[in-house]
Amino acid sequence: MKNQHTISMVALGCSKNLVDAECMTAIIQNSGYTMVEDISQAEAVVINTCGFIESAKKEAIDTILEVASLKKRRKLKYIVVTGCLAQRYPDDIRKSLPEVDAVLGTSHYQDIAQVLDNLFGKIEFNWNDYIGRAGSLTHMRKDRVIATKPYAWLKIAEGCSNGCAFCAIPAIRGKYTSRPMEDVLEEAEILAQKGYHEIILAAQDTTGYGRDLYGKRSLSELLRKMSKIKGIESIRIMYAYIDGIDDELISEIRDNPKVLHYLDIPVQHGDDEILKKMRRRDTAASITKTIERLRSEIPDIVIRSTVMVGFPGEKKENFNNLLKMLKIWRFQCLGCFIYSPEEGTIGYKMHPRVRSDVSQRRYDQVMALQQEISLSHNQARVGKIVKVTIDSAADDGIFYMGRSYAEAPEVDPVIYVASTSRPLEPSDVVDVKIMECTPYELTGVTEDESAQ
Repeated sequence: MKNQHTISMVALGCSKNLVDAECMTAIIQNSGYTMVEDISQAEAVVINTCGFIESAKKEAIDTILEVASLKKRRKLKYIVVTGCLAQRYPDDIRKSLPEVDAVLGTSHYQDIAQVLDNLFGKIEFNWNDYIGRAGSLTHMRKDRVIATKPYAWLKIAEGCSNGCAFCAIPAIRGKYTSRPMEDVLEEAEILAQKGYHEIILAAQDTTGYGRDLYGKRSLSELLRKMSKIKGIESIRIMYAYIDGIDDELISEIRDNPKVLHYLDIPVQHGDDEILKKMRRRDTAASITKTIERLRSEIPDIVIRSTVMVGFPGEKKENFNNLLKMLKIWRFQCLGCFIYSPEEGTIGYKMHPRVRSDVSQRRYDQVMALQQEISLSHNQARVGKIVKVTIDSAADDGIFYMGRSYAEAPEVDPVIYVASTSRPLEPSDVVDVKIMECTPYELTGVTEDESAQ
């Protein structure tokens, strides 16, 4: 019987990938299989991969090989590779990783149970049947098995149509496709009923939501309707584009008490020449104007961003312009990538390439500058009382780990909370006085203890 077989899921990469893995987990469970967290107890392991940049591809391959080592001495029989790496390199996986028994591309997540049926039933099947066009929403399940707590990611769209020169996402995930608003709102209600009070919206471009379905940007309308759902207390917006942050969205963030004063806006660079080569629609001036408008209208807004160094043709003066703009923009948090030439992208054929040692040096400079900026922002919070949602206990057994509105999970600083007066549980919301900080974490005590 199928339910005698145990399956384990490994999710790599971004939050969108995690949602896909959560949907596949629901499909697998609904087909009668038993999910186990411990890979060593699984008869089949599904590895949902990322293949966006070189480091992600390496992580995926290393994970496949690590899991494959269990085949020799454990009960593991089958490895199924899904997601971005499978979509980009199905033939390479088949030739170079014989330990893999099947691959599913990004439009075939919904077929995961059928593939497992074929494997356990010893039924011959064609790998190519499960690698088709890029991207789909067919696999989305409102009853997906959430892997996070106390927050939940909510994917509102798939794919991307922006066509940035460095990005392979359109080839991996297809064109931008919004989920119907009624589907998103129905899933949000289900999440709220399950006790998820913080909803984090995810897409390759959240600000592009609705253009393909409704002929206009509809994120603001979605926020208004979602905020009326009983049980939802906060909504966080990730992956926004500068040109999608219009007056309506700014007003909605400012005036809607359930929308967190937080935006993740990957600007990618601060030099107009490089932005143009990247095929970005922004300029340093337009980015500055939007950031100034956000901070004027919403003084306590926290802005996170991402930039890239080492893009083909990036000269010293281009990089210096990036540093100059980062000093002006002063993002509270910043991620930095070193450019990775990806097959099938416009940038792949661009020259001259920046030497790897130069790119690494520029990366180090960006992060050193951002450490100073982040530390300055965090120091300004010392002594203040903030509301913190507890995510978990820290490994040291002394502190709890949590976040305020200013921190998105996994990518932003953690707030370590001391509370000796009473134990805390995940999803508890407590007032915390920030006592000390570093660039990447803050430490505080619950308000009742700080008064002692």
